Amino acid sequence: MLTLPSRLTLAACGLSLATWTLATGQEHPFGGGARALVTDGGLAGIDRGLRANDVPGEPTVRPSSVHMVDRSAVPAGSALPGSVIVKFKAGTDRSAAVMSTMAQTSGLSAEQPSWANFEVMAIPSDADPVAVAEALSARSDVEYAQPRYVNHKMYRPNDPLYTNQWAFPALDMERAWDIQPGASSNVVVAVLDSGVAFRNGTFRYNSAFPYRLVPNGPIYPALGIIDVPFATAPELGDASRFVAPRDFIWGDTEPVDLDGHGTHVAGTIGQLTNNGTGTAGMAFNVRIMPVKVISDVWDFVFNSPSDGTDDVVARGVRYAADNGANVINMSIGRSEGGPAPVIEDALRYAVSRGVFIAIASGNTREEGNQPNVLSAITPSLEGAVTVGSVGRSLNVAYYSTTAASVELSAPGGDIRDGGPQGAILQQTLDIDQLLTFNRPVARYEAPRADTFGYYYSQGTSMATPHVSGFAALLIQQGLTDPAVIEQAMKKYATDKGAPGRDNEYGVGLINPRATLRGLGLAR
Repeated sequence: MLTLPSRLTLAACGLSLATWTLATGQEHPFGGGARALVTDGGLAGIDRGLRANDVPGEPTVRPSSVHMVDRSAVPAGSALPGSVIVKFKAGTDRSAAVMSTMAQTSGLSAEQPSWANFEVMAIPSDADPVAVAEALSARSDVEYAQPRYVNHKMYRPNDPLYTNQWAFPALDMERAWDIQPGASSNVVVAVLDSGVAFRNGTFRYNSAFPYRLVPNGPIYPALGIIDVPFATAPELGDASRFVAPRDFIWGDTEPVDLDGHGTHVAGTIGQLTNNGTGTAGMAFNVRIMPVKVISDVWDFVFNSPSDGTDDVVARGVRYAADNGANVINMSIGRSEGGPAPVIEDALRYAVSRGVFIAIASGNTREEGNQPNVLSAITPSLEGAVTVGSVGRSLNVAYYSTTAASVELSAPGGDIRDGGPQGAILQQTLDIDQLLTFNRPVARYEAPRADTFGYYYSQGTSMATPHVSGFAALLIQQGLTDPAVIEQAMKKYATDKGAPGRDNEYGVGLINPRATLRGLGLAR
């Protein structure tokens, strides 16, 4: 059974998923479930303090989901049955091409979603999406076609818990902040993840089906219609901190976090700092754009309309680029499945719009060392980088995927290098109140998302936001070209491992103070 430390700790990229099934054997209805806002606003979040005894664990297994068919059947990196992604070449008669491709593949329907320059085509649920995509790719009017592969989720201030945050002193952030104190609200960092604890309110969901977490495991009953309270993470600030929120899993503007991963990541980027409370963040004055592109356990239980497939992630990237993001953080991905041209297309679009992108390398070093598919493009795309992870001794973390795509490294934590406190500490949702499926079945109940604690987590998910926060500091200093930001980071990085670039550290460990000092830019 899943435990939160394992789920939240190593939740970036490249992990296999658990087999999740509806205990009844039934399929969720086509089109997914619905949620309703019951109360807008509410009580402030409750801070339950440091959770130092919750030991970060091993790489997680995660729920899988499938649109139009049994959502328990497909692990991350596998091709989602029932649909494919198609982009037609410029100048093509779209109507005629859609009809022709549907006839070729027995397609059922096709639509161009919002923030997309491609079609999502429904095909018979028993058709092989890989074979269908290959057949469509061979057409002269098709630029690319691919399956809908499933992705998943892969900070001396006066904050009292800053002493527990070894990563910032290791990066010499105190002297870096002397040069550039936390950027400003003119810089927007988009967090593409499981959502962010960004607002107060109560949402109504329907848990209509019983289910089980693991094969032959206990059956968790349907909870029926339930109201779930949400609150803004106290250490992320008030509503003015957040800009242009968007949820591509539920199809609305309410990307609330039902997992905790996205909130932890957002904390490393922009946790309130020098406020005499809690922990510190890398670029503590930036605004945060929460963009939900990853579904998780509760999204599955509540039958969300969409899953974290490649097309959903691509739409999230394009949305962030079109709505004012200066930096995109992607502590997400997959190590399984084929290429993702739809995401590559979106990443190139975002960089062309002046957006710097940081992507996690993955956590598969001891499990086949398969790189995050989403990171494959970054070596050939200036302005986007793939980030590996180091532990407290600043050596590569035991789980951090090593690959040709790794370009920079940053602190992501390593419990084999310093114990539980060798991981990365930030405030996130209180797992005791949120992940009630970790309890015995008799104590399983509706979740709460309005209480918080400070948790140690590890993974390339935790390394990546250090780079995104660093990028925000450079943007505040006047570097606005994503390619120039990448060049500056690499020029002043601290070489690690073999001399020069290597697959463990890339060109080296980020060095914010040396970069800011070396550039000699005005504050």
